[in-house]
Amino acid sequence: MIDSSTTEQPEIEAEYDVIIIGAGPAGTGTGALLAEQGRKTLIVDRAHFPRFHVGESLIPETYWSLKRLGLVEQLKQTAFPKKFSVQFVTDEGVETMPFYFHEYKDHESSQTWQVLRAEFDQMLADNAQNQGATIRTGTQVLDLLTAGEQVTGVRVKLPNQETREIKAKLVVDTSGQSAFIVNRLKLKQADPVLRKGTVWAHFKNAHRDEGIDEGATIILQTEGKHSWFWYIPLPDNVVSVGCTGDMNYMFAKDRGTSEDIFWQEVERCSAIKRRLEHAQPDTEFMTTKDFSYHSSQPVGPGWMLAGDALGFIDPVYSSGVFLALKSGELVADTINEAFEADDFSVERLSQWYPGYRAGVENFRKLVYAFYTPGFSFGSFLRQYPQFKTNLVDILIGDVFKPEVAEMFTVMQDEIPELAMTDDSEVAMKK
Repeated sequence: MIDSSTTEQPEIEAEYDVIIIGAGPAGTGTGALLAEQGRKTLIVDRAHFPRFHVGESLIPETYWSLKRLGLVEQLKQTAFPKKFSVQFVTDEGVETMPFYFHEYKDHESSQTWQVLRAEFDQMLADNAQNQGATIRTGTQVLDLLTAGEQVTGVRVKLPNQETREIKAKLVVDTSGQSAFIVNRLKLKQADPVLRKGTVWAHFKNAHRDEGIDEGATIILQTEGKHSWFWYIPLPDNVVSVGCTGDMNYMFAKDRGTSEDIFWQEVERCSAIKRRLEHAQPDTEFMTTKDFSYHSSQPVGPGWMLAGDALGFIDPVYSSGVFLALKSGELVADTINEAFEADDFSVERLSQWYPGYRAGVENFRKLVYAFYTPGFSFGSFLRQYPQFKTNLVDILIGDVFKPEVAEMFTVMQDEIPELAMTDDSEVAMKK
């Protein structure tokens, strides 16, 4: 297990093949696959492990990345609740039938997990370390080292406050929404439609359904669809509950504290109020604001992005960990191929991105549909039942098949933004 103490952490050397900024799922997934192929890899994270993190719900297609990392059997031995489905509750309080993943795909990947991120991220980090990656926590990246436009390494501050310059052939930014390189190079592009904010906390003694539904993710809309709640069962009688809505609505003047806002929204959702009737907060109420963005550039001279550092859509379909692991896989494979070919050009390092971006667009468009006033997935599927498969594909994360996007060509009659794949075009229309 990673030890964050200054005395027992591995020594940092002067040069590596690859330096990874951030030890979340994207960083440790990338690092494990690089180290497995013999790349000298350093992963640094400013936090001390284990550390608390939101984003606890895994979607089924995460299975394949976890299987490649050799972690599926280990996850089966954990106390993480098993997740078999996702259920939606409408703004009128109608609890729809759950989407049971196994009814769509008869494979063990259709059962996934609700994870405590401190334990899950620790598992991924230990795996990367076991593969040979060097991991240093409590270590803050202060700046990029450059030669002209070429990134050549990083300058870090160690837990003892010493600063050190470390060289590398490539630097991969997986620093999550801190987005170190994106912010340094001013590449962040805010989503012009999804200007959302969230208030969330963990609760003890909240209601849990029974049997196969005990570990289900539930998405509950409030009256008038001004906001929605996530409801994610976790181990030890804990449930993660968050409320998301437009920034100018959630954090309007005079709404009070984040806790005040949360309970005001609970009063507007009878289904969540019933589930929290006997519950008590087990953490403070936390906020995340204006989190939907992407980088205008995924790769540059000497650097690459993966995970939330590359972009984040929205929490509604729990795509974050899946996209972190998937992008990390693609980046690691690209880097290993670059070393084999001795070709680190931006052109080669960018080859993975177009296909990945197409899959991410499927998530983004489904999120747009979720937030569109007056649009109903139920009504849409009654009119076009042939697209239920496409919808379930996205819910489970099977987004990289070309045919998945076909339903959006029909859906765009009701949601014009779906016809636009470039965010600047959406911004001009709005």
